[in-house]
Amino acid sequence: MSSERLLRIGETGRAPMLGANYVPSAGWFYSWLDFDADNARRDFADLASIGLDHIRIFPIWPWIQPNRGLIRRRAVDDVLALIDCAAEFDLAVAVDLLQGHLSSFDFVPSWLLTWHQASLFTDATARAGIKAYARAVAGEVSGRPNVFAITLGNEVNNLWPANATTLEGTYDFTAELVETVRTAAPDVACLTSFYDDVWYDPAHPFPQSAAVDLGDVTTVHSWTFNGVGGLDAPLGPATTTHADYLVELAAAAGQPDRAVWLQEVGAAEPDIPPDTAAAFAHATIDAVRANPALCGITWWCSHDIDPRLLDFPRREYSLGLFTVDHQRKPVADVLALAANEPPTLPVARDSISCPVDPRDPATRDQLAPGSEFHRTWTHRRQSGPVAILPPSRSSAVAS
Repeated sequence: MSSERLLRIGETGRAPMLGANYVPSAGWFYSWLDFDADNARRDFADLASIGLDHIRIFPIWPWIQPNRGLIRRRAVDDVLALIDCAAEFDLAVAVDLLQGHLSSFDFVPSWLLTWHQASLFTDATARAGIKAYARAVAGEVSGRPNVFAITLGNEVNNLWPANATTLEGTYDFTAELVETVRTAAPDVACLTSFYDDVWYDPAHPFPQSAAVDLGDVTTVHSWTFNGVGGLDAPLGPATTTHADYLVELAAAAGQPDRAVWLQEVGAAEPDIPPDTAAAFAHATIDAVRANPALCGITWWCSHDIDPRLLDFPRREYSLGLFTVDHQRKPVADVLALAANEPPTLPVARDSISCPVDPRDPATRDQLAPGSEFHRTWTHRRQSGPVAILPPSRSSAVAS
């Protein structure tokens, strides 16, 4: 499977891929500072044991490019070694570039800080340095046959407002970086990645068009702490169908044949208590997996964070499918069942017309969790799948 560039992501007529965002069990992402291939192999054995087909990995940008003119060869070699370890377990790999934002921490190189302070989104010198980094890493990892996608970075929009920008500036930044990666890695899918303020917050300086027009597929990240958890968590319909809602919203904003990757979804405390995590996972996957736009689900995350590591938000420590000592958790059992189920057959779908253009940044709050439209969609969704139609599309949708 991995030798096919994981299914040529976004290709129609294939079952959605199912994988995990890789958080190392030993030392979180600080493990990049003293990479240990055997530790990675133990982690990948866990994921292979439940039938997952891919992982998403997160090299730390400032540790690879600590100076604008320096790409550390040893750090790049560690990334390649990790990809090769994944191949031993038949795991395809998606590589994120700008980390960027991870588990509530931001990682930005010093050449963008202190008296060098410049917006990474709009400053020409900063963007030249970022393109050099992206070109180097994308070119290297694309040579590995099990690498199927390169994401510009993890929720890069969370690096605002520390890096001032505008709707136009962030679109240009994203378009320029997509072109850089495509040139360096023409045989690998190139993707963007945004926290869902891009869908819900009218003041957010990242337009939906950057998510749905740039890159090869659209990605969405579904989290209960964006407001939906306050509606009916842990197992109410708004909470368990939120991933499907985001996929529908992204599909409505893009071209009709553009695939959507549910790139992050997880059972975050306190909205989802540990004793309901498995039920939440089952209901969420069951609701979204038949969506015709969906090309993949990547659970956050592979392994818990060691409690000896301090200052993470409480919810970050327990999101793993496995504990730090490789014990399989109930959510892992849910994914194992999903990995072994036959592809979901297409079903007839109802439809609902969106009251505003899902590409209009100014009206995003009218589609946010708890809005009148979201509540109406959620109510209708309890009777079966419901497609969201933008104002320009009025016919019923059937699959």
